[in-house]
Amino acid sequence: MTEASLLTLDLDALASNHAVLKAASKTGEAGGEIAPAVKADGYGLGAALVAGFLWDDGARAFYVARLSEGLALRRALGDRKATIYLLDGVTPGSAPAIEAARLTPVLNSLPQIEAWNSHARGRVLDAALHIDTGMNRLGLRPEEAVVLTGAMDRLKFLNIGLVISHLACAGEPGHPLNARQLARFTEAAALFPNARRSLANSGGIFLGGDYHFDQCRPGISLYGGGPRDVPDARIKAVATLEAPILQARVVPRGESIGYGAAFTAEDTTRVAILAAGYADGVPRAAHPRGAVWFDGARRPILGRVSMDLIAVDITDCDAARPGAMMQIIGPDLPVDDAAAAAGTTAYELLTRIAPRARRTVTGG
Repeated sequence: MTEASLLTLDLDALASNHAVLKAASKTGEAGGEIAPAVKADGYGLGAALVAGFLWDDGARAFYVARLSEGLALRRALGDRKATIYLLDGVTPGSAPAIEAARLTPVLNSLPQIEAWNSHARGRVLDAALHIDTGMNRLGLRPEEAVVLTGAMDRLKFLNIGLVISHLACAGEPGHPLNARQLARFTEAAALFPNARRSLANSGGIFLGGDYHFDQCRPGISLYGGGPRDVPDARIKAVATLEAPILQARVVPRGESIGYGAAFTAEDTTRVAILAAGYADGVPRAAHPRGAVWFDGARRPILGRVSMDLIAVDITDCDAARPGAMMQIIGPDLPVDDAAAAAGTTAYELLTRIAPRARRTVTGG
């Protein structure tokens, strides 16, 4: 009997999601590409595993956030000639390591442009340029991009091969900011006519062809999250997190369960105690709306999730015995539903799956 939570990664589901996103973005027709986001260790599922598999499935460019992620991914991919875009850009002191690892920095500000141009010392170095069109995080403002084109000596030693921006509300198709960002990006990217363009994330891909340009950068929908933050029948579960029952017990009417006595039994209740908790990545806030999947049905989580344990209602479920595995997220309990029950997102739920969950891989 296992005594630990188990995370199973389904590579066939990953390949299916990759195919769905490629088809939706019409990359074959437009000559563009899908460049998977594998930051945060492949959204918690293992960047080396994910990127290596997607390379074999046709991906040739990847996105990471931190320099440490880029260095690790370059080591993992070995001599494969992948383009690895570094979203943080050129931070102080990072230029030599970026060049040595053959990473392509996404330049987010005039000082970053100056730093990378200065580091080139007469050579020509590749870079991408990030223009902020409404997210107000990283990126040049459109007016700064205009100023830059009037002082092209700042780009003297740089090959700006790609211009990107990032959609703030792609998961809400009717949000007016989507159209505003599209218009701003189209105008700003035109200042760099020799550069390819990239705007769409997972949600952006499903906003339609106007958002696709030359490259799309899906993340969450590769890994099983819907592009609208709700389950999508086209997207398959890549991650299945399960935990075994340690004990089945009866809680009398009127008694409480767990820390803070957050749940009190209104009737005599049969309860399963699972070997998983927030130290495994299960949100502490899952109660009172959270559930697990077992024996063909959702079973409510009772009381607060603790560090190592979860209580689940198994009243009238004879199959619930010590050692039986219950699904916390997976094909029967989509990650978007589990996240919504805890008041969070699929992004956070996946990236919080803890190392102590044993891992196995199927498919591929």
